[in-house]
Amino acid sequence: MDTRITKQIQNFNLYQIAKSGQCFRMSPVPGSENPACSVISGSHHAIVSQEGSAVSFFCEEKELPFWERYFDLETDYGRFLAAIPGEDAYLQAAAAFGSGIRILRQDLWEMIITFVISQQKSIPAIKALVEALCTRYGTQIESFVYRFYAFPSPEQLNRASLEELQALKLGYRAKYIKKICEDACEGLLDLNRLPSMGYEEAMEYLMRFYGIGRKVANCVCLFGLHQIDAFPVDTWIRKILLREYAPKSRLTASVPKTRLCDALVEENFSRYVGFAGVIQQYIFYYERQLAGRYSKTSD
Repeated sequence: MDTRITKQIQNFNLYQIAKSGQCFRMSPVPGSENPACSVISGSHHAIVSQEGSAVSFFCEEKELPFWERYFDLETDYGRFLAAIPGEDAYLQAAAAFGSGIRILRQDLWEMIITFVISQQKSIPAIKALVEALCTRYGTQIESFVYRFYAFPSPEQLNRASLEELQALKLGYRAKYIKKICEDACEGLLDLNRLPSMGYEEAMEYLMRFYGIGRKVANCVCLFGLHQIDAFPVDTWIRKILLREYAPKSRLTASVPKTRLCDALVEENFSRYVGFAGVIQQYIFYYERQLAGRYSKTSD
């Protein structure tokens, strides 16, 4: 049975979540009086709308627990916001600006492929490529008001030849995706084992595979394994670190440039044990919003 369930949720902003760069199948519903998004994750679909702190989920009743978990509704994000010290004016401003962001609990396989695609790609291009893969290789599903294609399983996506993937304009990422699919289908990339790993172990494991470097592995840990201690460093985060934190750091003169950003992360964000990735999302979103450059690369 299709239903509408409305919940009062603090520290939740649908627009901020959709624009935070962590998901690529959340799209605004045109013509809605209040902010509303069509959300697809794996083989699941819902319409979510918001008016103030009232958040409404339009989905089959049996699907509601999935979406409550997806949006991480059991976690108190107010606690994370309260932990930010007053003396860090930049972080205070960023957190206040993006205080409705939550770290979504997304499908692991989807995040691996999505963030491999994301390397040196704009957000619109990533979204278009993800939809192309789903339409071409995923299973068509009839939702309560919507027809969509689920994200393809490793077996479905592995049916694509390298040439077919290249034809979708995936560029050099095509060979990464093909090899990752082969590894997943052969059991070398064990998707069932990964969720039981700790952060460091998962990072080491993921980076064994072709096409997965440190930044992509961190994104997979944060958005696919919900290891919210992960702190991905891309060009946006580097810019913030060098502009906001390097000038007042004692490390700048003593640490080699190649290691400076990692050292600045440790110096300034290691205090946020257990939720550093939430902090990362605040500053990432803040920087991109202020810059107003959504078409720039996400890597």
